[in-house]
Amino acid sequence: MNARALLYSFSPKPNIPPTDTSAPKRSFGSDSRPKTRFPFRVQIQNREHYWVLRVSRRDSGGGKRRGGKVFADVKSEAYDISESVDKFEKGLSDVPSGKEEELEEEPLAVAEASWLEQFPKRWVIVVLCFSAFLLCNMDRVNMSIAILPMSAEYNWNPGTVGLIQSSFFWGYLLTQIAGGIWADTVGGKQVLAFGVIWWSIATILTPVAAKVGLPFLLVVRAFMGIGEGVAMPAMNNILSKWIPVAERSRSLALVYSGMYLGSVTGLAFSPFLIHQFGWPSVFYSFGSLGTVWFAVWISKAHSSPLEDPELRPAEKKLILSSSVSKEPVKEIPWKLILSKAPVWALIVSHFCHNWGTFILLTWMPTYYNQVLKFNLTESGLFCVLPWLTMAFSANLGGWIADTLVSKGFSVTTVRKIMQTIGFLGPAFFLTQLSHINSPAMAVLCMACSQGTDAFSQSGLYSNHQDIAPRYSGVLLGLSNTAGVLAGVFGTASTGYILQHGSWDDVFKVSVGLYLFGTVVWNLFSTGEKIID
Repeated sequence: MNARALLYSFSPKPNIPPTDTSAPKRSFGSDSRPKTRFPFRVQIQNREHYWVLRVSRRDSGGGKRRGGKVFADVKSEAYDISESVDKFEKGLSDVPSGKEEELEEEPLAVAEASWLEQFPKRWVIVVLCFSAFLLCNMDRVNMSIAILPMSAEYNWNPGTVGLIQSSFFWGYLLTQIAGGIWADTVGGKQVLAFGVIWWSIATILTPVAAKVGLPFLLVVRAFMGIGEGVAMPAMNNILSKWIPVAERSRSLALVYSGMYLGSVTGLAFSPFLIHQFGWPSVFYSFGSLGTVWFAVWISKAHSSPLEDPELRPAEKKLILSSSVSKEPVKEIPWKLILSKAPVWALIVSHFCHNWGTFILLTWMPTYYNQVLKFNLTESGLFCVLPWLTMAFSANLGGWIADTLVSKGFSVTTVRKIMQTIGFLGPAFFLTQLSHINSPAMAVLCMACSQGTDAFSQSGLYSNHQDIAPRYSGVLLGLSNTAGVLAGVFGTASTGYILQHGSWDDVFKVSVGLYLFGTVVWNLFSTGEKIID
């Protein structure tokens, strides 16, 4: 039985007298077409030694599908079936399709197109910023893993390791305020694009510099810091223009969670790459990803909604109706900014927060290796858990913060609650490390410490846009300069403390700064706009 005859056997038959079976088979022309329409599906499968033809139809009354299939054994000889299939499909083209099939498929295609068109452009910007920060921390934390085989190869002592780790912050410190001014005056798109390309090139050059000599390595790491230093002010400038106030905490939490997931990715893949291809492969592979992001960013992103010709009018109206930074900045009111107590509360709290955060970022693999006796691979894998916890907690905190604001809580109250958790949580869990002997419990404590730390994304990290939205890039650059100083002094001093003391002493300094920051934040911070 051929395929045409099989299809005809499924169709309703008119009452006609039997014909001579020896007569030639008739094709599906206009005269022989069944007068009752039948929706059907045909599927042809090529198995190893036979072909399978499946045909199913829907009854007009019950709506259930009936089907049948024919197995055709064939000899293993070459045969071009494409011609037969083409003729088969051409013969069926005259048969009308069932309307039920059209009604099922057409809404699905429309819904898919509608979903792509309706996806908010402002969240495309957020996702791209998230990706940039993912790459940012991937390129930053790979040194914390690679430093172990590098120090063994070049005979570096803990003091030299601390110097190398802190050299990143030399460049990072230089571009905080400059990046904020540049972003507020030129636009965040160009500044962030520059930053990603710059630090990606520096990452790729790191193995070359290490082989040339220690001074060259310090310079390249400082150059990498220059690129990453402009990222946060540029991002803050862009989101202050694209994101409505009601979505601020969630959007910032998602972007900053990219940093945490970047740490997860870097710490998870670095040991594998080192074991398989050597430690230089980490810098080559991670650095090359920045060029891919750059191409997408240039084609899709704009510094503000007013510059985007593809933005839907409804979304543009929503953004601009709640935007607080429409006019470009021409002059920075430094005297006014530095005269405000909430600004100084933000600066001091940022310093206290980053001291503990950067120590854990750069020294955690060493802690796992020296204190908990994990090997290189285990150190990288166990470092993943705290950062993964931070990614989850940051988005949870953002959702909680925006929900509290929508329910009538003042922005000031919400910012103080979230930052207090971000300070006291890490302080509590770090104090427990000296009383724990189990490696598993130590890793759990680290994870809880970093998880509560991530609530800061809905606290001090969202406060720049609250108190000075037009100057959010400059203000973030100013406060993050203090945070970078904490990274420079904290990372370098940790190496000195470990030469003359213990890890307990390292954690005690962090806890003391967390407590001091809690007091300053709750006394002087605010969530209200204080600078127009």
